[in-house]
Amino acid sequence: MTMKTSTARQLTLALAALAALAATPLAQARDKVSLLPLEEAVRLGIQEGKLDGSVKFYLSGAPTPPGQGAALGEEHVNRRTSNGGKEPVFACHWAALSGLIALQGSAKARGANAVVDLHSFFKEKTFKDPVNFECYTGNMMTGVTLKGTYVRTAP
Repeated sequence: MTMKTSTARQLTLALAALAALAATPLAQARDKVSLLPLEEAVRLGIQEGKLDGSVKFYLSGAPTPPGQGAALGEEHVNRRTSNGGKEPVFACHWAALSGLIALQGSAKARGANAVVDLHSFFKEKTFKDPVNFECYTGNMMTGVTLKGTYVRTAP
């Protein structure tokens, strides 16, 4: 390696490190919190053919169906989507839908037909509401974390 090549390489590495440091405040920007109705994400999932309706979702505090059996396990899902080209509300619904798809698949695998006590669980902080979920939108990503309990309800 010649002296010119070595110097050029060091300069390139220094510029890359400087660019990474300059971008750090953007990546660490505080998230904006939105509260949105879960029903809209469920409706989007059914319209898009991503949810089939065989598993019902009940937020904490919402009325649950009678005949609820024993818990079949608990799980949390954390889903994110890029903000690129998406309206913030749509990005929130899309991230929530991604989580609901995962919960639907796990529910079916466990023999459950409902997820109850569903609530937001962002950074291990619980938010319970009978209608809304929490969505966090940053500069580049939107995220939703949902936690719930699988059950089998009477038909």
